[in-house]
Amino acid sequence: MTVVVAFGGNALWPDPGYPGSQEERADRFSEALFRLLQEGEGAALVHGNGPQVGMILLRIEATRDRFPPESLDVMVAETQGSIGYLLARSLRSALARRGRVQEVAAAVTQVAVDPGDPAFSRPTKPVGPCYPDDQAREIRERCGWPLMKTPRGWRRLVASPRPLQVVEMHTIADAVSHGHILIAGGGGGVPVVQEEDGSWRGVEAVVDKDLTAALMACSLKARMLAILTDVPAVFLRFGRPDQEALPRLSTAAARRLLEEREFPPGSMGPKVEAAVRYAEAMGHKALITDVEHLAGALEGRDGTWVER
Repeated sequence: MTVVVAFGGNALWPDPGYPGSQEERADRFSEALFRLLQEGEGAALVHGNGPQVGMILLRIEATRDRFPPESLDVMVAETQGSIGYLLARSLRSALARRGRVQEVAAAVTQVAVDPGDPAFSRPTKPVGPCYPDDQAREIRERCGWPLMKTPRGWRRLVASPRPLQVVEMHTIADAVSHGHILIAGGGGGVPVVQEEDGSWRGVEAVVDKDLTAALMACSLKARMLAILTDVPAVFLRFGRPDQEALPRLSTAAARRLLEEREFPPGSMGPKVEAAVRYAEAMGHKALITDVEHLAGALEGRDGTWVER
């Protein structure tokens, strides 16, 4: 028995100007997690890292004339370590408050992708903070980054190839099967490709963490995939006056709506696709909601349940 939980980097760090908010959010997330877990049950936690990588990119840009820039795959690994530390510490504290003994660890996780994936020629994944119009124009001219307009400003776009294999899956499965909580696949995993001689090479990309979570949930035969985001449910016509929450969504209806591009590819689209993949493969329901509505979702009052 195990649960896989995915949640976004923005959910953990809503205010990039206040780094301490990560610790507060990590504590809130740790408390919420125990609504999903049965006592002694293992779990795999997959976090996002968009704003965290974005801050690293800003620091690199500010010191380009003094230090050589790092590659994006290394930045993903760095955020796996920093976010993994905060989550592991918060989870251990939450366990101690409950008088429970359970191992918690964070694993640097690589995810294999196809070097020929068309995503490399069509960047779609937003990372980093939002920029106002004037700053976005300056960044586009100076850095050459592709940018996307969002309701809160402009964000950088990077390639988001599909995950094919979690390289450390055997280790993750072994830990979870023993009832441990493992923070793995952070940021969707460090993107790597395998060469003909069997060696591995990191690539400049960001893998979608929800698709990686679905891949892990199927590999672990998890009883539940929960995707925690910054909205309480999946909505039709999101952001419009007539938006409509979907408490239940069949995989067939979800696929149709994905084809109709009802859900944006850089935000809700991958979450719905991940839920569909898991529900179809495992025959179990997947949940999409936010931390505040998690308790209500588990009682059937909130959230969106995706089922075959």
